Amino acid sequence: MASAARSPQLRKDAVTNRWGIFSPARAKRPSDFKSKSPTINSNPNQECPFCIGHEHECAPEIFRVPPDNSDWKIRVIQNLYPALSRQNPDSNAVVQDSNANSMILEGLGFHDVVIESPLHSIQLCDLSPQDIGDVVLAYRTRILQIMCYNSIKYVQVFKNHGVSAGASMSHSHSQMLALPIVPPTVSARLDSMKEYFDQTQKCSVCEVQGEDHLIDASTHFISVVPFAASFPFEIWIIPRDHSPHFHEINDEKAADLGGLLKLMLKKLALQLDNPPFNFMIQTSPLDITASELSFSHWFLQIVPQLTGVGGFEIGTGCYINPVFPEDAAKVLREVSVSK
Repeated sequence: MASAARSPQLRKDAVTNRWGIFSPARAKRPSDFKSKSPTINSNPNQECPFCIGHEHECAPEIFRVPPDNSDWKIRVIQNLYPALSRQNPDSNAVVQDSNANSMILEGLGFHDVVIESPLHSIQLCDLSPQDIGDVVLAYRTRILQIMCYNSIKYVQVFKNHGVSAGASMSHSHSQMLALPIVPPTVSARLDSMKEYFDQTQKCSVCEVQGEDHLIDASTHFISVVPFAASFPFEIWIIPRDHSPHFHEINDEKAADLGGLLKLMLKKLALQLDNPPFNFMIQTSPLDITASELSFSHWFLQIVPQLTGVGGFEIGTGCYINPVFPEDAAKVLREVSVSK
C-alpha cells in the first residue's frame, strides 16, 4: 500500500522507547524521495591533510593499517579539534555545582578520527567489503585500547557524510568519542530493552525480523527499516546472533558487515540521489552487568538526511516521518545495485 493512501499512525519502538508519528499526507510517493542537498563527489585531484603524503599536517597518529607502512590503507589519529581533552582521562572527578541538582565533570576522554582511505576521491562505499571490514576492525582495535581506562564508560563510533550531516572534511572519515559517562539516549535504550525483556523474556533487537521491514541479509547480519523509524529511509544493520558489544566482532563478521554496509550505502545513494547521511554504532556501555547481557544488543544505524528537525521534534523527542517503514523497505529492496 502506498504511503499516501494510509492514515497517520503513532508507533512506539521497543528498542529505543521512542514514539514516532507517521504522516504520509506530508509527503509525495516514497519512491519519489530524493535528497535536497546531494553530496558532491570530490575532485579526484584534490588533496587535503587526510590524504597520503600529508600526514605531517594532521594531529598525532594513534595507529595505521598496515602498521609501520608508508603505503597505509587506514589511519587512526587524534582529532585536531577535540570535543574532550585526553590529558590523564582516569583523573576525572565529580565536582558538585552550587546548585544541588547539577553536576560537573572535567571534559576528559578521547576524540579520534578514522581516515578510511588514503585517497581523497574514494568514499567508504567505493571500498571493497573486505576493506570496509578493515575499517570496522580499526574501530574495534581502538575501542579495545581505550577500555584500559577505567573512567571511560561509553565509546560512540559515528560517521558524518556531507556538510549538512555535520562533516567538516570531504575526505572519507569517521570519528570516535570515548566518554566518562553513559549518554542518556543509551541509558534510555537499555531501559527500554530491559522492559521488553522483563515482559517477554526475549531480546527486542533479536525480535526485529519482520519480512515487511527486511531490506537484505548476509551470513551474519540483516538490514531493516525499523518498525518505528524516526527518519525516512532509516536503516538498522543488526547482528543475527545476540551480541551486546560491538567490540566483540570477529574478523569474519567484520568483513560480512562490510559487504552489507556497502550494499546499504549504495542503495541509499542510488535511490535518494547520494544524500548526506550519518551512521552510528549503537552498542552497550563498556561495563554492564551479567543480567544486562541478556537483553542488550548492538546495531549499526544509518540515517540519510532528508528532512529537517524542527521545534516539535526538539520539544517532544517525537519525530514526524512522512514515509511508512514498510514502504521504505520495499523501495530499498527493489533498488538494483551492480556488483
